[in-house]
Amino acid sequence: MHVDLINIIYQYSYLGIFLLLALGIIGLPVPDEILLATIGYFIYAGDLPVVPAVLSAFLGALTGITGSYYFGTLCGRPLLYKLGPKIGISEEKINKTQSFFNKYGKGALFFGYFIPGVRHLTAYFAGMYSLSFKQFAIYAYLGAIFWCSSFMLIGHQLAGRWYYLMDLIHKIGIYAFLLLAVGGIAWMIFRPKNKSSYSNNWYK
Repeated sequence: MHVDLINIIYQYSYLGIFLLLALGIIGLPVPDEILLATIGYFIYAGDLPVVPAVLSAFLGALTGITGSYYFGTLCGRPLLYKLGPKIGISEEKINKTQSFFNKYGKGALFFGYFIPGVRHLTAYFAGMYSLSFKQFAIYAYLGAIFWCSSFMLIGHQLAGRWYYLMDLIHKIGIYAFLLLAVGGIAWMIFRPKNKSSYSNNWYK
């Protein structure tokens, strides 16, 4: 996959960077961290000019996260209410999940980029639970810029050694996502019952 990324960047340049990051954020199996580090290395080697390469990465990430947000806005809640009861997700469980995102969703939008799996879902849930676009953009866009900059800087600074580190970070991120998923499921199952209703106040 590393060689494929290099070939795509060489062949399609900025368009390839843009599309790979946009599709990776939406959920396709693109090794986003390795891609960003590769861009950083190409900038270091002089194969890519700084400004167009960085802008292509930023715009790709922003496009992907925005597409996920609008998909959640348009399709998320209707699909959830339609399919939820068939797979054991009651309205009460939906309300509990919404309460969790009311408290922690904005932070997840910013920091979730660094955890594979989480960054693919936060924008979808933001749209589904009616976070205003202004609030979404503040946290998601700043998070995207910080995430892209961090890994491109790592690739730039580490030069030829970035693949090993990116593989390690990617694996650690997957384990962190699995740990968070297990913890979230345990929280949903074992937390004390609360009969009070939850209001949709995330966007306030």
